[in-house]
Amino acid sequence: FSLTWGPAAGHAPERKTAALSTLAADFANLTFALNVTNTGTRAGEEVVQLYVRDLVGSVTRPVQELKGFEKIALQPGESRTVSFTLRPEDLAFTRADMSHGWEPGEYRLWIAPSSGAKASTPVTFTLTE
Repeated sequence: FSLTWGPAAGHAPERKTAALSTLAADFANLTFALNVTNTGTRAGEEVVQLYVRDLVGSVTRPVQELKGFEKIALQPGESRTVSFTLRPEDLAFTRADMSHGWEPGEYRLWIAPSSGAKASTPVTFTLTE
């Protein structure tokens, strides 16, 4: 079982069993998608994980926050597009004044098989009010 991650064109450096590629993004809907292909000879499963980092928050935020995941099973040669949709509310946190909500600003997003793995090429996006 081995995987190839990414859209059809181009790919980044490999990890043990997967090559990671730039992910596709639809910024109007905050929808992000990545293709995963089982390039091996055996069926297998993978947990595709979405991480976000707030680059300019009013308080210090985690370097990476898990915002979504999907476990998929793939047969040899099978490909699947995994997509995640973020709403501004998904980026909410408790601010210094103890109010809860999201803030406009710059965010970085990436999709990976785990928090420590080499990820897809990060995408930076900006939320405005």
